[in-house]
Amino acid sequence: MKVQWEGVYPAVTTKFTADDQLDLEMFETNIQAQLAAGVDGIILGGTLGEASSLMEDEKDTLVKTATDICNGRVPVVMNIAEQTTKGAILAAEKAQKNGASGLMMLPPMRYKADDLETVTYFKAVANSTDLPIMVYNNPVDYKIEVTLDMFEELIECENIQAVKESTRDISNITRLINRFGDRIKILSGVDTLALESLFMGAGGWVAGLVCAFPRETVAIYRLRKAGRYDEALEIYRWFLPLLELDINAKLVQNIKLAEVATGIGTEHVRAPRLPLYGDERAHVLRIIEEGLATRPTLPDYLNL
Repeated sequence: MKVQWEGVYPAVTTKFTADDQLDLEMFETNIQAQLAAGVDGIILGGTLGEASSLMEDEKDTLVKTATDICNGRVPVVMNIAEQTTKGAILAAEKAQKNGASGLMMLPPMRYKADDLETVTYFKAVANSTDLPIMVYNNPVDYKIEVTLDMFEELIECENIQAVKESTRDISNITRLINRFGDRIKILSGVDTLALESLFMGAGGWVAGLVCAFPRETVAIYRLRKAGRYDEALEIYRWFLPLLELDINAKLVQNIKLAEVATGIGTEHVRAPRLPLYGDERAHVLRIIEEGLATRPTLPDYLNL
């Protein structure tokens, strides 16, 4: 299925049972909620998906299962977060074999590659597959920035098509547009900057709190696209305290707790992560409860 790199792409959480197995039943419950809300794609195996703690066979299962659930309604995108070029090429091959329609790619993990090494890494994977690729540019968390000069080299590969823009620098969207026009599709990768990014020209949103609040997330995107800016802004202002749960070291635990509150997830995480407890848990629950108590009535955004 063709990936358009526009709209709302949930970076979904991986669901586990109490005995640390994949919870495919709850995984399907959440994906069905995303589809019903009108999302434009599904991303697996990102930070929220606890990628670093997944076994290879579990990644295979998630891609196959998500592809079956989506059944051609939206594309399934697999994240590549590997330590070696060889491992990344193999991961891309397996993702395609298992039914993924596209890839999201981080720079090499653990080793802080320089610019040439990073570009060479991305190109080697891109040249090994015909799947379309979105570069995940997050120097804040992953310490490697993909600069505009690096993108100039990367777009020699036709299947490097998009960027998950997570530099936290809104003006970088304008820089990308000024230099590359529409050659690189831009998706916001930071929940707390999403509407601002859409206003500045991003065409999509790789979202986190969408995992618990899919309808509100898609409504913001669709309203902005329809030019109904005031309505989009009103929902976004309500959403912001919840969105801030995404820019936190415990984002996985925070968002899984929110998924429990909205009935489309569980709290189970994979060790060494632990569920929230004590004052930290109480603080996050207060934010979630306040959000639920003031949850806005949404317009018929699917028919704009």
